[in-house]
Amino acid sequence: MKLTCYLQDRPPLDIRPATVQRDWMDRTRDRYAYRCLPLNIANAHGWELCCDETFEAVWNGRPGLEDIKIRTLDGSTPPAISHFGSGVLTFHVACVFRTDPGWNLMAMGPPNRPKTGIQALTGVIETDWAPYSFTMNWIFTEPHRPIQFMQGEPFCFFFPVPRGVIDQVEPEFRAMNSDPTLYEEHTAWTKSRATFIEDLAVPDSAAVKQKWQRSYHQGKRPDGTPGSREHQTKVAPKPFKKPE
Repeated sequence: MKLTCYLQDRPPLDIRPATVQRDWMDRTRDRYAYRCLPLNIANAHGWELCCDETFEAVWNGRPGLEDIKIRTLDGSTPPAISHFGSGVLTFHVACVFRTDPGWNLMAMGPPNRPKTGIQALTGVIETDWAPYSFTMNWIFTEPHRPIQFMQGEPFCFFFPVPRGVIDQVEPEFRAMNSDPTLYEEHTAWTKSRATFIEDLAVPDSAAVKQKWQRSYHQGKRPDGTPGSREHQTKVAPKPFKKPE
């Protein structure tokens, strides 16, 4: 499918494919956080819009537009404004995205990238028809705590999602033993997991040498057989092509 970004008459946006790397994951012991495949896939599952300039903002806890103070280091116009009040910091996204018919764009904060004192808000936009740009908004969670967005730091993460799928889902509960194969596989995994965790406390055990269980990462069932031919260990969003 095509994802097109129509630029306004201004400097190009800093849009890049999202990456797996996170500072907090780098700091975990032996970088063990990267062993979690669901985290890795989520981190890189889209594109990032990045700040073109460093700025600082602080909210005083009141609801007015004037109750957020924003400044850049050199006094230039900051990339975000107080537009809605109620402690909401707003980035205007100076473009219009177009997706294929029936596809929306989910816009949110960068996944698994916590930011103290402020929280990204999430929106879903019908980008197959709307001629409108959108805003990316963050809401302060603590008054009187200055926050900074650095030049090159992502403030928006986006990816296409099919419209109407949620309305078609028919969720239900079932007892796990109603699916004998699933029940057997889950029981085997639970026992294996418990044994592995116990063995991690035993010096020179196989678990200590192995360090972590790789079945899900390798796309294998507990018995070692393949789980899915479409199993992914990474995603690779393409960069936006420059206009000719």
